[in-house]
Amino acid sequence: MPIQCSKCTEQRAVLKRPKTGQSLCKECFFIVFEEEIHHTIVSAQLFKPGETVAIGASGGKDSTVLAHVMKVLNERYKYGLNLMLLSVDEGITGYRDDSLETVKRNQEQYDLPLKIVSYEELYGWTMDAIVKQVGMKNNCTFCGVFRRQALDRGAKLLNVDKICTGHNADDLAETVLMNVLRGDIARLRRCTSISTSSGGEGVLPRCKPLKYAYEKEIVLYAYFKKLDYFSTECIYSPNAYRGHARAFLKDLESVRPSAIMAVLHSGENLSIKESVKMPVQGTCGRCGYISSQALCKACVLLEGLNRGLPRLGIGKHHRLHQKLLSQQPLSNAEERKLKAVDF
Repeated sequence: MPIQCSKCTEQRAVLKRPKTGQSLCKECFFIVFEEEIHHTIVSAQLFKPGETVAIGASGGKDSTVLAHVMKVLNERYKYGLNLMLLSVDEGITGYRDDSLETVKRNQEQYDLPLKIVSYEELYGWTMDAIVKQVGMKNNCTFCGVFRRQALDRGAKLLNVDKICTGHNADDLAETVLMNVLRGDIARLRRCTSISTSSGGEGVLPRCKPLKYAYEKEIVLYAYFKKLDYFSTECIYSPNAYRGHARAFLKDLESVRPSAIMAVLHSGENLSIKESVKMPVQGTCGRCGYISSQALCKACVLLEGLNRGLPRLGIGKHHRLHQKLLSQQPLSNAEERKLKAVDF
């Protein structure tokens, strides 16, 4: 016997929500999903009327659903926002070039302006070139750091007020687990924030409207709405540390679907002893980007690449930052140590 929608009780249910267990028809699912995101936006006061907001667009399911829902809610509830799409071209042949074609189609479908910034124009390096130098083991470190800064730089070119990204509940729960496993208290404290305030010159506030949306429901929404998105995984990510946290979280979810939200809420409610010394965030002495050290991570990574010492940006080498900032050469012993590490 067909199961009826538990909300309207008239239509046949086509899905059981992973998040709540409700059986819903397509139209009721669309309404519930969009209303939950609207509630997140309103309760967290993510936007103000008249703001220009850049949507981080990769062509994947999360950013495509975010762009679609933001446009729908902006029109439905009269947010009064000027929306734009902002993409980063990391320079990954056979992956990012294809996904950017999806973003360009989204631009036409949603009638939103699009700006694309590239690693090559910003840093003089593509990810293809970086991987040739550093190999597959640590390449995600470079990409993640450069992408975060590239989004800020692109948003600054667009003169926007805020950036919103497609990070969902699964992403944040994975990040909580990663930071626990690394013992990274500083990041653990701020990784679940739904919005970040400006942290210095050129660093814009960011927000996550999909923070409480499950990845499975985002996929279902994109599928039933027939949204145009790119689903291929990055060719350089098989060895990414996040993959281990993701696999562990998926195993937990298969036993207890509420595990994702439980981990997320745990991250939100963790407290740090007052006696624990936390890094003080300032600005990079070279590029002005937010940093708790003399040089930001992006500048250190870039310096290492340009010097042929990619190990310089992996691990903790804070004692070398002042030398780099003043353009002093490294000693032979320091160079040998950095070159001796096997990637």
